[in-house]
Amino acid sequence: MKAHIGPAIRLTLVMLVLLAVIYPLVVAGIAKLAPGGGKGETVTVNGKVVGYKLIGQKFTEDRYFNSRPSAVDYNAAGSGGSNKGLSNPDYLKTVQARIETFLVHNPGVKKADIPAELVTASGSGLDPDLSPAGAKIQVARIANLRGVPIEKLTQLVDQHTESPLLGLLGPAKVNVLALNVALDHLK
Repeated sequence: MKAHIGPAIRLTLVMLVLLAVIYPLVVAGIAKLAPGGGKGETVTVNGKVVGYKLIGQKFTEDRYFNSRPSAVDYNAAGSGGSNKGLSNPDYLKTVQARIETFLVHNPGVKKADIPAELVTASGSGLDPDLSPAGAKIQVARIANLRGVPIEKLTQLVDQHTESPLLGLLGPAKVNVLALNVALDHLK
């Protein structure tokens, strides 16, 4: 038994140094090479940081594209979903309320045409992207409020649509923050 204690303690100390000191330093060093230097990729307007590219934000004004709902109220300190299933009555009430709110703010849209992502929260609660359909269904409302032609806004959505990785992996997506920043810069 005593023959095993010494090597176990040495192995524990080696692993502690390796996994608690060296590995985090290597990961932090690699992160410094990423966009944003490991602190997240910020979006700036006129020298002021208005948000992070990979963290969803709440847009409440009708003149902006709405983001996907968040189960954590867009709090990046603690991401998470609601963990409620399709058979949960509270979840169904929440989704129904979101549908009704969306229809009030987007007259002319049929309930069946609303993409699910606009009335259901993502698993993290911080999804920064919408599908192109999720953005385009909001174009008429924004065009009406801003006095911008629908075609121009549709073109703006198309310009901000990112294709799937390598044309195969993942869906096409539109970053809502980047789209709203571009929307504010439209002439």
